[in-house]
Amino acid sequence: MQIHDISMQISPDMPVYKGREEKRPRFKTVATHQDGSAHETEITLNLHTGTHLDAPLHMLAEGSDISYLDGKELIAPCQVFDLTSVEDKITATDLADLELKPNHYYLLKTRNSEPDFLNKHPEEFIYLAESGAEVIAAASPIGVGIDSLGIERAQPEHPTHKTLLGNGIIIIEGLRLQEIEAGDYKLILAPLKIAGVEGAPARAFLLEEDNQ
Repeated sequence: MQIHDISMQISPDMPVYKGREEKRPRFKTVATHQDGSAHETEITLNLHTGTHLDAPLHMLAEGSDISYLDGKELIAPCQVFDLTSVEDKITATDLADLELKPNHYYLLKTRNSEPDFLNKHPEEFIYLAESGAEVIAAASPIGVGIDSLGIERAQPEHPTHKTLLGNGIIIIEGLRLQEIEAGDYKLILAPLKIAGVEGAPARAFLLEEDNQ
């Protein structure tokens, strides 16, 4: 069995949503071995930094906070789809020929996973359009993930988020899928357990059976 870490590394120079400086994590050393007995660091981190999960509260005024994950399957079958030919947004047409299995996670691999793509094109990342979200919601997945720092952009009223979250579908953003081939895997999600908030940073792993 092979284990693939598909999480982003958090650092001050990492890609952030649309390249916005206020979204960038900040590290501060608060103790060193020169002035004490331990080395300690504080981090200022937007919850939507790097690999993270969105809760309904993120886009729905009456939506649940991240505790809605309680009872959800965070270890489950997963399908990775290669959509690297898409140049702008993933639409219903792009998904038409895919076999979307119910009760799975769907991970959308795009050009966003190419080295430096998100740094070079921070405001032009590939995203899931409303029509694509409707196709995915109709297939009854557990969740959907993408290799951008937002599952949508340039869509007034955020219909992609609302379609997915409104149907109880977990959204995972900020995946790293460059080395991952399309196919079937098992996904393991480990979001931070933070009370009362609208999202959570997470580690994400894919398990690949040796006989795949």
